[in-house]
Amino acid sequence: MQIWEIIKAAILGIIEGITEWLPISSTGHMILADEFIRLNVSDAFKEMFLVVIQLGAILAVLVLYFHKLNPFSPKKSSEEKKETFSLWGKVIVACIPAAVIGLLFDDKIDELFYNYITVAITLILYGILFIVIENRNKNRTPKVNTLAELSYQTALFIGVFQVLSLIPGTSRSGATILGAILIGTSRYVAAEFTFFLAIPVMFGASLLKIVKFGFDFTGSEIAILLTGMIVAFVVSILAIKFLMGYIKKHDFKAFGWYRIVLGIIVVGYFLIKEFAL
Repeated sequence: MQIWEIIKAAILGIIEGITEWLPISSTGHMILADEFIRLNVSDAFKEMFLVVIQLGAILAVLVLYFHKLNPFSPKKSSEEKKETFSLWGKVIVACIPAAVIGLLFDDKIDELFYNYITVAITLILYGILFIVIENRNKNRTPKVNTLAELSYQTALFIGVFQVLSLIPGTSRSGATILGAILIGTSRYVAAEFTFFLAIPVMFGASLLKIVKFGFDFTGSEIAILLTGMIVAFVVSILAIKFLMGYIKKHDFKAFGWYRIVLGIIVVGYFLIKEFAL
């Protein structure tokens, strides 16, 4: 029986590794996945697992961008180290709005919005916004083309957009990338800054879930959790490399169309399920 749970955890790790970084909503995919890949674990463990496997995904960012994020690298000049410290300052500033709102209203948000209708609406809505905004920006030149050009004020505005991602189905990367592009950053800067924003956000969310769950894991639970995290780590590296290569030549409209189709599938599946019952 345990081997099947390990396989399920690996599949969920694959889904997490792909959907966490592409702006297509990991929540929307996880809701669908949970209909077909039900872990044979307690509800409390599953709730914790679906958040903590994100640690595997975030480790991929730390590995891929270690030099860029390390302010103590001996290979960096004094000016480069100063810019790296400044980058971390901007990340922290951008995290404040979502951290405040999330801590104050997390349970209420889940109670009101964690359902397939909300997820489907946000999938479709932000899918449309991706298409509209990309069409609008087709002939516009970005004002911010490097992370060094990103001001603290712009970082804070991007952080405000991140608050939208507290609504399930929005996609954290989707909200921040859209916000950054609207403000005037290039797609590349928007994506990179979104990755870096995820570091404190995911570490904080994972720590809270682990503390809430407690540290009394069974051997089987440890195996399931580690499997999900390791697979999410490996797949995240591939997904991040794919996205950064993709946006050098393409815009985000393909992801917008994908979100619209997925939102329709979510609505259709659950409506059929309700009528069938």
